[in-house]
Amino acid sequence: MNTVPDVAPEPVAREPVTAGPVAAERVAAERDERPALLEIDGLEVDYRPRGEVVHAVRSISLRVAAGEVVAIVGESGSGKSTTAHAVLRLLPRSARISAGRIRFDGQDVTGLSERRFRALRGRDITLIPQEPTTSLNPTQRIGTQVAEVLIVHGLADRRTAGREALRVLADAGMPEPELRARQYPSQLSGGLCQRALIAVAIAAKPRLIVADEPTSALDVTVQRRILDHLTGLTRDAGTSVLLVTHDLGVAAERADRILVMADGRIVEEGAPERILDQPEHPYTRALIAAAPSLEPRPRLVPRPTPATPAAAPLSAAPSTTTPSTTTPSATTHPATATAVEPPAAAPPAEVPHLRVDDLVKEFRLPRSGTSARAVRAVDGVSFTIQRGRTFALVGESGSGKSTAARLVLRLTEPTSGRIALAGEDITHTRGEEQRALRRQMQVVYQNPYASLNPRFTVEQIITDPLASFGVGARAERRRRAAELVDLVALPAAMLTRRPAELSGGQRQRVAIARALALRPELVVCDEAVSALDVSVQAQILDLLGRLQTELGVSYLFISHDLAVVRRIADGVGVMRRGRLVESGSTEAVFTSPADPYTRELLASVPRRRPKPPS
Repeated sequence: MNTVPDVAPEPVAREPVTAGPVAAERVAAERDERPALLEIDGLEVDYRPRGEVVHAVRSISLRVAAGEVVAIVGESGSGKSTTAHAVLRLLPRSARISAGRIRFDGQDVTGLSERRFRALRGRDITLIPQEPTTSLNPTQRIGTQVAEVLIVHGLADRRTAGREALRVLADAGMPEPELRARQYPSQLSGGLCQRALIAVAIAAKPRLIVADEPTSALDVTVQRRILDHLTGLTRDAGTSVLLVTHDLGVAAERADRILVMADGRIVEEGAPERILDQPEHPYTRALIAAAPSLEPRPRLVPRPTPATPAAAPLSAAPSTTTPSTTTPSATTHPATATAVEPPAAAPPAEVPHLRVDDLVKEFRLPRSGTSARAVRAVDGVSFTIQRGRTFALVGESGSGKSTAARLVLRLTEPTSGRIALAGEDITHTRGEEQRALRRQMQVVYQNPYASLNPRFTVEQIITDPLASFGVGARAERRRRAAELVDLVALPAAMLTRRPAELSGGQRQRVAIARALALRPELVVCDEAVSALDVSVQAQILDLLGRLQTELGVSYLFISHDLAVVRRIADGVGVMRRGRLVESGSTEAVFTSPADPYTRELLASVPRRRPKPPS
C-alpha cells in the first residue's frame, strides 16, 4: 500500500503573489480548451503539528484536461506534493483540507465517503509516489503487488493476473520482468523499485495519473522510456497526468503546461516555451538560473555573509575549520550564488587518494530446481581519485555503480580486486582498523527516508557520529550541529524536529550534514542530490565544492543525473552491466564520448532544458 509521510513544511512569511491582468489573460489563452478531467478551485491545506497551524497550500486553482500533461514545479515545501496528495486523499493525519473543491470528471469528490472514493483511487486515479523503497510492501514479491491491482479492480482473475503482471512490468521498463517479478523490494535497486511502482500505477489503465517525482530515482535512458510510456498513454488512451517534479528539463519536454509553486501558491502558469524563455516572476527566473545543464559553466560558490562567524574546530577533531557560509533560505531565494572559476588544479599526487584495481563482486541468485546462478554486479572495475578531486560513476539502475561504492566503503566484501586509501590497502580491514576507516570515509545515501533514525531529532542525528567517536563535549557537538544545518541551508528551528516532520529534500540535507560532521577525507555521495529541487541542489553542489576547496576532501559521486555530474565532477566513469565501459575527464567524456552506450546516455537527457545564465 502507498503511504505518505507525515510532512509538515516550515512556516513561511511571504506576501501573497497574484498575477496581473495581462498575465491572467495569457494564462487563460494558454489553457487547454478540452473538457476538464480534474478541477481544483480555491484549495487550502493546513498542517497542525504540535498545535501550530502551517498553511501548506493557499487557495490554489488549477485544471487538467483529458489527455493533458500538467507539471507542477517548485522547491521542497512549496506545496506541490501536498496538492497532489490532496487530490488522492492521501494526506497525513496532521493535515486537513480547510477550504476549496476538487472535481473529477465533473463530480465533486471533496465530500465523497472513503468507500466511494476508494472505488476511484487505484482504478481511475492512481499515484506514482516519490519514495519507492517505502511505498512497496517489503513482504510481497514484485509480481504479486502488480497482480493485486488487477485482481482487486476485477481486471484479471488469479489464474491470469500473474501473466498480465509480467506484461505491465515490461511496459514500465523493467528489465528481466520474469526475474524481477519473483524478487522482493529489498533485492532491487532504487530505480528498479521505482519502475515497479510505475507498473502498479499503470496496471489498471487509469484516466488520471498523479506522478509525484516519478523519475527522480531513474537514470536518463530509463527516464526517457518511462516518460515515453506516460506520453503514449495520454496520446492513445486519453490519460491525463498531473506531474510533480523538480526537474525543469522533464517538465519543459513533457508537459503541455507548467505551474510554478512557491509558499503554497501558484506564482506563474503557462506553456513550457513561455515559462522557460520568458519567465515573468522573479522566483521562476531564480529556479531556471539554478537548474543544472550539460553545457560547461563555472563552478558556483555560495555568497559569503560577512555577519556569519567562522566555525571553530571541535576538540579532538581535525584542526582545519569548516567555512560557515550562510546560504539564503531556499524558500525565499532559490539560487543566490556567485560564479567563480574553479581554483587552478594542483599537480597530481604520486599516490592517489583512492585507488581501485580490478574490483569484482559476485552475487549468487537462487533458482528453483537448479543450482544458484552467479551474477557479477561489479566486473573488473578500476579507477583512481586524486586528493581533493571528484570522480563520478554514472550508468543505469542495476549497472553496479552503487555496489562499487559499497565495496569502496567496505560495507560489503569484494570477490576479488584491491582498494587502497592514501596508499594503504583497505581491501580486507577488520576490527579497530575498520572503525578508524569509518571516520575517514563517510556516505550520503540515496534514500533519506531509510537512512535517518525516525526517533531522533535532527540535532541527535547530526551529533550521533560525533558522540560515537568521542568528539567534543556535548555543548561543542550541539554547536557543530547548529553550524552544519546552517551550511546545508536549513533553519535552526529544524534541530528540534524529527524526520517525519521534514520534506524529502530537507531530510537529504540533514543526511549530508551528518556525513560532514566528522570532517571526513573521502565522502561517497550515492545519489546525494537526486531528491532535491534544483535550487537546493545547486546550493548543495556549491557547498560540496566549497568544502572540497577548503578541506581537500575527495568525492566519489554516484549519480544518474548527467547535468549534475557535468557540474561537479573532474572525472567520469560510465558503468554498464557491472563493467566500466568508458572513463576519462569530464570534458572528454561529455564532448567526445567514445562508447556507444555513453552516447546513448547523453542523447537521452531531456532536450528542452533551461539554458544556463550567460
